[in-house]
Amino acid sequence: MNSLAAPSLQLSELGEDMRYRLLVDAVTDYAIYMLDPEGRVVSWNPGAQRLKGYTPAQILGQSFSSFYTEDDRLAGLPARALVTAATQGRFEAEGWRVRKDGSRFWALVVIEPIRGDDGGIVGYAKVTRDLTERRAAEESLRRSEEQFRVLVQGVTDYAIYMLDPQGLVANWNAGAQRIKGYAAAEVVGTHFSRFYRAEDRARDEPGHALATAAREGRFEAEGWRVRKDGSEFRANVVIDAIRDDDGRIVGFAKITRDVTAQRAAQQALERAREALFQSQKLDAIGQLTGGVAHDFNNLLMVVMSSLSLVRRRLPDDPKLVQLIDNALNGARRGAALTQRMLAFARRQDLKPTVVRLPALVEGMAELLTRTLGSTVQVQTAFAPALPPVLVDANQLELALLNLAVNARDAMPEGGQLTLSAQEETLAQSGAIAPGHYVRLAVTDTGSGMDAATLARATEPFFTTKGAGKGTGLGLAMVHGLAGQSGGGFTLQSQAGQGTTATLWLPVADDDTPAAAPARAAVASPAVAAMRVLAVDDDPLVLTNTVALLEELGHSVLQTATAEEALRLLRADATIALLVSDHVMPHMTGAQLIAKVRQERPQLPVVLATGYAELPAGLPPRTVRLGKPFDQAGLALAIADALADR
Repeated sequence: MNSLAAPSLQLSELGEDMRYRLLVDAVTDYAIYMLDPEGRVVSWNPGAQRLKGYTPAQILGQSFSSFYTEDDRLAGLPARALVTAATQGRFEAEGWRVRKDGSRFWALVVIEPIRGDDGGIVGYAKVTRDLTERRAAEESLRRSEEQFRVLVQGVTDYAIYMLDPQGLVANWNAGAQRIKGYAAAEVVGTHFSRFYRAEDRARDEPGHALATAAREGRFEAEGWRVRKDGSEFRANVVIDAIRDDDGRIVGFAKITRDVTAQRAAQQALERAREALFQSQKLDAIGQLTGGVAHDFNNLLMVVMSSLSLVRRRLPDDPKLVQLIDNALNGARRGAALTQRMLAFARRQDLKPTVVRLPALVEGMAELLTRTLGSTVQVQTAFAPALPPVLVDANQLELALLNLAVNARDAMPEGGQLTLSAQEETLAQSGAIAPGHYVRLAVTDTGSGMDAATLARATEPFFTTKGAGKGTGLGLAMVHGLAGQSGGGFTLQSQAGQGTTATLWLPVADDDTPAAAPARAAVASPAVAAMRVLAVDDDPLVLTNTVALLEELGHSVLQTATAEEALRLLRADATIALLVSDHVMPHMTGAQLIAKVRQERPQLPVVLATGYAELPAGLPPRTVRLGKPFDQAGLALAIADALADR
């Protein structure tokens, strides 16, 4: 038998009240004391004296409100704490408390009512811990054996019990029963290692905890523990060594608190912070991308319109014409790139119409076959009686083409591409709003993506393709189109098991008007010459807009500000048309048109913009002209504005 066996016999010979006295006396990290029903202190332990500075003679019989700051006393916090404990069964809070010398410390306080046999409140059990320095100090309670027993049994938020030197449970309080599920008769006399997981027992964590407490006087840790029913909970554990007057270990005081909820809340907060950070990052990229794309649109418009005008006026030199056409094609590719950027930023100018997906996909069949090649087999699986959706048909075709090209690149040896669609109603599905949708899925049998790639797949400019083989905007554009259309976009993929890209498109309402037939742009409509006012704050764009208008035969006044435009309109009644940019300082094009409508309600107007975001109250009969535009597009917009008049 080892040297610690003798104290074990001494401990077992002690009465239960004495063991409770020893237990509470050994808890050095908490102040544990008792209040009478009026809040007067009726017991006081050395731990409380260490934390607060009062001797028993100085504090017994005094109101516990003396531990509170003056502001808290004036606010009635001590009384509310007792009322909360009496009515709700427990009061817990953190706050500033005051020592005898006037210094303050930050305390965690738990107050629980102690009820007599008749159910009436006979006092309160109060546990206070100094969280300012979190250091161990000895506590001892100076109260009767019955008060110690009632005090410990009254604490239900903490499992407070005692171990003998070998780790056998010597007593058990109500908090231990509530947290761990065992009644005292089931657990007293058994080893406390039963509360540990099997893998933790295999590493002898219980033995390490007792050895640390015996060697250093105290052990504190957080880890997983097991209840009687086998469920696990996250626990904060403190073990203090109990020594007799000769310094020999006679047992251990153990305090356990269930911190599962707090840990889950912290993890949820961290996940929310990460999600917020990701959302803010993408929003910032979207704002930057949208702004850059808008500026590119203006520059491309200058290039495209200038090249078009130069091409008309040059002599018939095939080499020069070829070079200009080549430059125009490059500018058009740049315009397509800005459309993708605006799609990601959800700032493209969409023209949603009623679209029947089977007909749209059927119309793309030849394009898909030519694009994907003979090694990729395309199949369709559309549900019968599929309702139409509300979406920009041209942008949806571009999105499907992007997804098909991605699938082809993921199947270098060939494979199968399936386009399927079915009607679904979502109640709540994360980022996709509840509603009535058609789920359009594009599934391939390609290489798929690992978790890291999938997590970044829709980020703008992220690509796994080699240099010069992709902009990284394809999936970002699809994601932006779906969101701007009132739906959503999801990706499912596993490495080696293919990918499914899903567009959730809103079902068109019964009263949604059908799309107007496309207007042929084979020639510019004939419009009589008129006096036109052109407004744009970008001098390059303004110069080219004026040149295009003059090429159409119109007389043009120009200005860079909306304020000057109003002055010119008021001074010159012969102005028969207003062509204005939207994004301008001080006053936007939409605001300018609203003012013009008040003074000259019949004046035809054309609003040029590369953004989809326009005010909800845009004046009626405002013809929108998307940037970048060419002479034919400008002529069509003018004809539409005159027809609306």
